[in-house]
Amino acid sequence: MRVLYAQSGGVTSVINASAYGVLDEAQKAGLEVYVGIHGISGVLRENLLKINGKDIEGLKYTPSAAFGSCRRKLKTQEDINKLFEIFEKYEIEYFFYNGGNDSMDTAWKLYTEAKKRNIPLKVIGVPKTVDNDLPHTDHCPGYGSAAKYIATAIMEATLDLRSMYVDSTRVFVMEIMGRHAGWLSAAAGLGWLNGIGADLILFPEVPFNKEKFLERVDESIRRKGYCSIAVSEGIKYPDGFFVADMGYTDSFGNRQLGGVGFTIAGMIRSELSLKTHVAIPDYLQRSGRHIASKTDVGEAEAVGRQAVKLALDGVSGVMVTINRVSNSPYKVEYGTVELNKVAEVTKYLPDDFHTDFEVTEEYIEYAKPLIEGELFPKFKDGLPVYTIFKEVEE
Repeated sequence: MRVLYAQSGGVTSVINASAYGVLDEAQKAGLEVYVGIHGISGVLRENLLKINGKDIEGLKYTPSAAFGSCRRKLKTQEDINKLFEIFEKYEIEYFFYNGGNDSMDTAWKLYTEAKKRNIPLKVIGVPKTVDNDLPHTDHCPGYGSAAKYIATAIMEATLDLRSMYVDSTRVFVMEIMGRHAGWLSAAAGLGWLNGIGADLILFPEVPFNKEKFLERVDESIRRKGYCSIAVSEGIKYPDGFFVADMGYTDSFGNRQLGGVGFTIAGMIRSELSLKTHVAIPDYLQRSGRHIASKTDVGEAEAVGRQAVKLALDGVSGVMVTINRVSNSPYKVEYGTVELNKVAEVTKYLPDDFHTDFEVTEEYIEYAKPLIEGELFPKFKDGLPVYTIFKEVEE
């Protein structure tokens, strides 16, 4: 029996821990295991790599998609037919797709096509996204580590600002990923657990009010001399238009966002005449494996293993979910949800997790267990050692 695994969408610092979970669990079950190089796009090109016999232990410590990712939707029956030709050629009986909303849509289409063709292909979705916006799961692998990175980065940058504000920069702005949901920008408030964090957070869920925002910045400056701001790339005006839109769409059909940090900084300079500095962590916040959450790494591996166990039990057409049992002590269980209930659906930051410019205690209680613990990679010559498959670049 043969397994095919592939990675899709924006990467995370722990997606390869899920890959390790799938690949190791499948090999333990005696299965022949392949991976698609660069997701479904690579599968369509028949670019597959056999994993049996390869050293995959380092995947648990390696960020990004070790086997390459893609941003591709299945839009034509021609593509679907091609995939099933490849599944038949390689005698694939289990397909695991590791991704977010759009990836679960792809998995759902393959599941329904298999049913239509009366083919016993088992399709399981393995959750992944730093955005934490997948519905029907308490949280998503990738979020805890990205949140930990953001919380740490804003703490350190704010300490820098606090040191220099007297006759230098008075306002620091960090632009954070998050198209529609403010889960990542909320993480900038976690630093207050240890005494310092973002003074203001701009969430996508809260329509941007320029006057109210500038009043809060001015109040912070008058009160303590400086202001640290975290802004989500997806903030919108009350009319629904993005505050910063690059003017084109990506291959998934989403508007490409970017530059909102500089837009906000421009407002502050123009209206308040304050020296302002902008930072855009961009890829760093989703690939910062050196500061990954131990909780996140463990759960990422666990959802991969659970996906294989479900498939071997005959389950198909579902995504693995994480269900929180308790906070103290922190405990989760793993469940499932039908793929079509996840595909292209967004889970927003709940109202009780934030105010207009801050996170609440409810959010902090929710997020704190997700960022706890460290599982550092091995270091050599002062730098982390990561697993790299040369086949991905060929």
